This record gives sequence, C-alpha cells and structure tokens, in this order.
Amino acid sequence: MFIDGDMLKASIPFFRDIEPELIERLLPYMYSKNYRKGELIFLEGDQGNDIFFIGSGSVSIYSFDKSKKVILAVLREGEYFGEMALMKPGLVRSATAECLMPTRLYGLRRTDFQLLIENDRNIAFHLLDYTMDRLRRANQQIHDLTFLNVRSRIVKKLLTLAQDYSSDELNEFVIPVKITHQQLAEMVGAARETVTKVLQELQDEGLIAIQGKRVHLQDIQLIKKKLNEEI
Repeated sequence: MFIDGDMLKASIPFFRDIEPELIERLLPYMYSKNYRKGELIFLEGDQGNDIFFIGSGSVSIYSFDKSKKVILAVLREGEYFGEMALMKPGLVRSATAECLMPTRLYGLRRTDFQLLIENDRNIAFHLLDYTMDRLRRANQQIHDLTFLNVRSRIVKKLLTLAQDYSSDELNEFVIPVKITHQQLAEMVGAARETVTKVLQELQDEGLIAIQGKRVHLQDIQLIKKKLNEEI
C-alpha cells in the first residue's frame, strides 16, 4: 500500500523533525497494515525485528506476572512501540501488543531503520528521549503499585488516560477508548470486583460518568484535588 509522506508526518510526530528528502527515501521501505479490535500484533517472547507507528487506533502493551495480566501502557495514534527490537539483533519482545480498536500500523524493519539513523544521527537521540520517557512512566507505575491504594491508583490512571488523549486544558473529558472494568483492573493491579466498586463510588460522588464503556471525567480539577488529598 502506498504511504503518503505528508500524511505520515501529520499523524506521527516522530517524523515531523526529519528532513522531507529523508522521509521520501524511507517510504519505499515502510509498510502499513490494518488490524481488527482484539487482534495480536506480537507476543511476549517473539523475535523482534520491527518498530511500529500507530497511524490510527489504539494498542495495549501488556505482560503476565505468572497468570496475572498486567497492562503496561495504552498507546494511541501518533505513538510508536517495539523500539527495543532496534537496539540489538536477536532481542525478543518483552511484552505482548494487542489492538484495543480497529488500528492501522506503519512498520519499519530494523535493518531499514538503521539506514535512517546512519543518515541522520539526531534520530537516535530522539528515539532515546522517547524511550527514557517510557522508562520514567514505568518507574512511576511501580511507585503507584507500591505506595498508593487501589482507589488512588484508579483515579490517577483515569487522569493519565485523559491527559494522554487530550492536549487541551479541559475540565471535562470523555476518554475515547472503551475500557472494561477488567482492563482497568489490569492497568492498576487490582481485582475486577474492586475496580467496579470504586468506579461506582466515583459515579455516586459525581466525579465520573460511564456510558457505553467510555469514562466521562465530569470535573477534572476536582478529581485532581481529591486525589492530592488522598495521597
């Protein structure tokens, strides 16, 4: 499938700082693929040779602690994943990637991405910055799982999802991804029954509303205030 360079730059921030001539040279090596909701992109332990950019849709990155599923990240349009496969040949995937909704991905193989870096060394630093941001988020997730109670973890996760999907300073926001109680439980390391109880409490307090599995944050500033009081 033909990939338009201007469309790529518009939907994927990673490519906006790359010279147009370099992108045009890169396009023949890229491929795109559409995935269904619930379709797996790769499994933990698979051989990793590609980096993926999300053109549209959303992807869940998760792993298993024994038999317990733990969602490590929920990624949206414009983000990328699988970059660890670029670091060293032979590395296996450290987590599983699954589509949360119909999703279009742009892929690039490791050998072709290396050619891109050889032509522009700044791309390697850009990739490193993004990877360090991922690491900071992972460290924060470990901190929250260790020190925050379940209610605080749920509220903080809802605020994070709202921030990830909105660039505006809105006091009300509907998270566009449908999230089940089980998925939220897997994000915060809690039992589904506990998540259901807390979500009902938040609805009773008028802080959130849930319609069609989409969470509506009614008053973000008040939610933040209550969270700060709890932690």
